[in-house]
Amino acid sequence: MAQPADSYKGLSRLKLFLALSRTPHGLLDMATPALGALLWLGRFPSFEVIILGLMTTFAGYTAVYALNDVVDYRVDKEKIRLCGNLGTGCDLDAVMIRHPMAQGYLSFKEGVLWTAAWSMVAILGAYHLNPVCIVIFFIGCALETVYCLLLKVSHLRTLVSGGVKTAGAIAGVFAVDPNPSPLFVSMLFFWLFSWEIGGQNVPNDWADIEEDRRLYVQTIPVRLGPDRANAVIFGSLLITLMLSMVVFYVSPIPFEFPFAVAFMATGLCFLILPAAILYTTKAARYAMALFNMASYYPLALFVIVVSKLSVG
Repeated sequence: MAQPADSYKGLSRLKLFLALSRTPHGLLDMATPALGALLWLGRFPSFEVIILGLMTTFAGYTAVYALNDVVDYRVDKEKIRLCGNLGTGCDLDAVMIRHPMAQGYLSFKEGVLWTAAWSMVAILGAYHLNPVCIVIFFIGCALETVYCLLLKVSHLRTLVSGGVKTAGAIAGVFAVDPNPSPLFVSMLFFWLFSWEIGGQNVPNDWADIEEDRRLYVQTIPVRLGPDRANAVIFGSLLITLMLSMVVFYVSPIPFEFPFAVAFMATGLCFLILPAAILYTTKAARYAMALFNMASYYPLALFVIVVSKLSVG
């Protein structure tokens, strides 16, 4: 019987590297820096900045997601050995192969080189946009590393994940303006921080609760139990909904009432409704459904903002 890596030859191995970087999710996440940049700038940036920004954003998310698997390499191998490759059925992060290094499809060296190469692309792009973005990228990488290392140490590592996910949006703002409003940046940070906690991190951990208990992983659902985890999720997403209106209010873009309704409706459909279903059912499959729906939240808002700027 062929070894796992033997089934992938030539260009088909690219799929393994894209799986390492969770590219489908990374592509969705690219909407977040673009959303932050447009909300602050109030108009479309130059074509050069758009192209450079897209390249840099793709490189940054590709590197950081791969970094997660590099740092968690031993833990992922342990998880697969003890639990099997579980939880992949409806997981957006597992549309492609989940943890290809830990499963033996890629070597650890290949994962490190892939991560380093895309990190260099991200750094070069960030330098041409605004050197401050390099600092933000390194902070994001450092926080991602800390988040992984705290896996079996503290459930409060969830707070670190909030900082990782906000880094992209903050970098997007600085990429189009070297001196943005501290108030706007602060509101943007807390808005996306609460979205990450309630819509991404805790629901994802909720769906993996049985695996995490067997591995003694420290997460909010494991430490606090499903009921209190659901309360954290619902509370965080209510804060997200309220802060979204604050961010759009302090943005220089003059959003009319229909757009405000669209923002609120997007939050209700992509966040609050699936969170309410999870809260009432307490079923793991609805935790993953919330995670998947919440992953599209920034993209949906980005489309609304682009629509507003297009019509004037």
